[in-house]
Amino acid sequence: MSAESQLAALSLVLPPAPKPVAVYKPLVVFGNAAYVSGHGPVRTDGTLITGVVGKDLDLEAGKVAARQVGLAILATLRSQLGSLDKVKRVVKTLGMVNSAADFYDHPKVINGCSELFAEIWGPENGIGARSAIGMGPLPGNIPVEIEVIFELH
Repeated sequence: MSAESQLAALSLVLPPAPKPVAVYKPLVVFGNAAYVSGHGPVRTDGTLITGVVGKDLDLEAGKVAARQVGLAILATLRSQLGSLDKVKRVVKTLGMVNSAADFYDHPKVINGCSELFAEIWGPENGIGARSAIGMGPLPGNIPVEIEVIFELH
């Protein structure tokens, strides 16, 4: 099943593709790779999920925020490439978690995005290399920021 068909079959609704808030491009294609800039958890109404994971949000809420980041990334891919079907596979994901000092489950939070991509492109092409790290405040107090490199057809 194609990525676009899978998105429809899952009845997923994408948020609006985020607009740059500084001097950068949301996506750059270089050869057969698409480099997607860091995205935050944009809801379908355009608002952001905010909070610190392990303080304001629990693990499950952090994971939901990471899934919402994944949906925002899908919106950017569709907006910039015209179709999710132009993506062959996930190559590398970097997930950054705005976390409390005593929160250590960053990989479990980023699973929210990784599991979404596996649903869209399947376990072979939807799961790539990945890093998940905790850090201090993220822009706008968002709980998660994720950037991804995709291989294109």
